[in-house]
Amino acid sequence: MAESRFTLPAVAAYGIVVWLLCGLFQHQLWVQFACFVLATYLMVELNNSNVLIRIYSRSVSAAFIILSCIACFLFPSVEGAIVQLCFISSLLTLFRSYQDKTAVGLTFYTFVLLGLASLVEVHTFWFIPVYWIIMMFFIYSLTIRTFLASLLGILLPYWCLFAWILWRYEGDFTRLWQHFEPLADFLFPIDYTAIGLDRILTFAFFVVLFVTGLIHYLRTSFNDKIRIRQIYYSLIFLDIVAMAFLIAQPQHDDLMLRVIIITTSPLIGHFVALTYTRLTNIAFCVILGIAVILTAFTLWSSSFIF
Repeated sequence: MAESRFTLPAVAAYGIVVWLLCGLFQHQLWVQFACFVLATYLMVELNNSNVLIRIYSRSVSAAFIILSCIACFLFPSVEGAIVQLCFISSLLTLFRSYQDKTAVGLTFYTFVLLGLASLVEVHTFWFIPVYWIIMMFFIYSLTIRTFLASLLGILLPYWCLFAWILWRYEGDFTRLWQHFEPLADFLFPIDYTAIGLDRILTFAFFVVLFVTGLIHYLRTSFNDKIRIRQIYYSLIFLDIVAMAFLIAQPQHDDLMLRVIIITTSPLIGHFVALTYTRLTNIAFCVILGIAVILTAFTLWSSSFIF
């Protein structure tokens, strides 16, 4: 299944059915669906351009569709869909700068995309230092020049917003300050009951998939080239940070779950495509079965049809 050319079309059809059950027509979720389709294509490109799987396989993009369908309660959010697109696009440009300390342009575009995402969801700012750490320890592209390029990239969307506010609101920058105020809001004590059982179960399943993919990759990473290893280590680090953020501040689960879906998909895709033992085949069937059951539960919890 992992190596079949029919896997992605079959999983795509499954994804369309889930979107229909979530109210694609009834709620006019066309913008969100278009972003989902584009995000799936970008995951295909992320796999192809970086050769994340060393054999022909669409398991990364198929895993992305399946994990996204499990978290179908995220479908109605236009803002979340845009942020997810920006994240995947930023990873595409970030990984292209591997070991290129002169990649000023690619670094600039990477952080422009993060800046655009932060205009939609300000808590994306939390990931900017994470990207700098990835550039320093995994991608090996952080220099003074690329650091300054990243700052310019972050500031560009806000420079445009600054000019728009100056023209539209005659210099009243109250809205701009209000945009950044949520960054200082932290929920203590932590209240996990506010996010719902469906989200808690989804996060728990994603953690299990992450641990499964992580153990498999650490055991077999010697088969990959150094560049591919560093990309996977970047994804693992980003995944851990997103999970830590979600545990510490569960009210931001929409953003963190989207990042976790992006970063966990290559790990579980690698596991599915490159394991052939009886035990891992059984594990694949169990994972697929739980994914379908959990998708049905989240559909029942969030869809008006049920």
